[in-house]
Amino acid sequence: MTIESINPTTGEVLARYEEMAPAAAAKIVDEAHEALLDWRRVPYPERAGLMRKAAEILRDNALDYARLMANEMGKPVRDGVAEAEKCAVACEFYADNAERFLAPEPIATEAANSFVTFNPLGVVLAVMPWNFPFWQVFRFAAPGVMAGNAAVLKHASNVPGCALAIEAIFREAGFPKNLFRTLMVSSRQVEAIIEHPLVKAVTLTGSGPAGRAVASKAGAMLKKTVLELGGSDPYLVLDDADLELAAAVSAKGRLVNSGQSCIAAKRFIVLDKVRREFEELFVKRMSVVRMGNPLNPETEIGPQARHDLRDALHRQVEASISMGANSLLGGVVPNDRGAFYPPTVLTDVRKGMPAYDEELFGPVAAIIPVKDEEAAIAVANDSVFGLGSAVITRDLGRGERIATEKIESGCVFVNEAVRSDLRLPFGGIKESGYGRELSTYGIKEFVNIKTVYIA
Repeated sequence: MTIESINPTTGEVLARYEEMAPAAAAKIVDEAHEALLDWRRVPYPERAGLMRKAAEILRDNALDYARLMANEMGKPVRDGVAEAEKCAVACEFYADNAERFLAPEPIATEAANSFVTFNPLGVVLAVMPWNFPFWQVFRFAAPGVMAGNAAVLKHASNVPGCALAIEAIFREAGFPKNLFRTLMVSSRQVEAIIEHPLVKAVTLTGSGPAGRAVASKAGAMLKKTVLELGGSDPYLVLDDADLELAAAVSAKGRLVNSGQSCIAAKRFIVLDKVRREFEELFVKRMSVVRMGNPLNPETEIGPQARHDLRDALHRQVEASISMGANSLLGGVVPNDRGAFYPPTVLTDVRKGMPAYDEELFGPVAAIIPVKDEEAAIAVANDSVFGLGSAVITRDLGRGERIATEKIESGCVFVNEAVRSDLRLPFGGIKESGYGRELSTYGIKEFVNIKTVYIA
């Protein structure tokens, strides 16, 4: 099988790669295991020095990496530069904090000494998506490698150049040769790699079907998994909201990464009292965003990552309109060879429509009018997903109460768009997956939390 890198702006084939044979992939896992036998004994300060070097490489080459992302999956180059910077910050964060996060924890018992220690698990397989082709990898790899693990990456098949570039960063930074490796394989080989006896755990960011397949195989092999899957994040616009702020936060949350983010705002649950004014302000915000060639530094929205994904999104929009939703903006496929889709706003969205029930992985907003706060909370929780959510209100006590007690999701932001933050745990519930990334919680997902009891 040939793995192709295709520019979604032009349709041009950028590069072709031959898929590794299963034996070659297995050999890379073996080599990664050999590399970690010494790596796990390397002192934290030495590990940190290499991780800081990786951060330096990311910053020095940020524009090149941004252009690579733009060419392979359509990310606007300004966003790609910011993504490379976020990866560099992640490297520095775990370089600074890994030793403290994983320090032995004394626990008083009847023993002369008892404590908990945190040891690396071994080789971790990372199955990663295309939408944040550098960040998704580094938010796993920085803590995982600092914890003493090795990593093998099965990246999305449409970003092979990004996958190889990330491997080169670890190599150039001076990490052991085989500690971080890219597996140039298709999804059909993932099960066999999970079965490899030296793969000790799997982390996946991706779709629900992919998560189920990986969790099923890993479960059968009794191997740890962390899954970050889809989301249909609700943003509650309450009757006391600052509507200018609500429109700004909502547009920002919906259009992040050209709308292609698990934690992008997707369902806007708006109380009837403020619905019309919010719609007017929101449409105004959504309509002025610059869509175009992702290599142009002024572009805010690039193409969707693939034509088939763009077309699937449009079918969701058309089906919702045919069932009674009203289009306030967009909803028309541009006459362009690129995989572009314009910012789109649907209103009068109801249960049973794709815009209500399904994840809209692109710049399409679904406005769901409700009569009161209780109804808003019910609609927010009426989803198979539970990744992120937001509440817009002038009453911070009200927002905190709803966020803390009422919303079923892995994170809730009040008066701000949802985002990942290195200092805070990130992950979901329900069909958005399980486990946590980032902060101290993320680095402890792939270690052996070991009790030591000395009588």
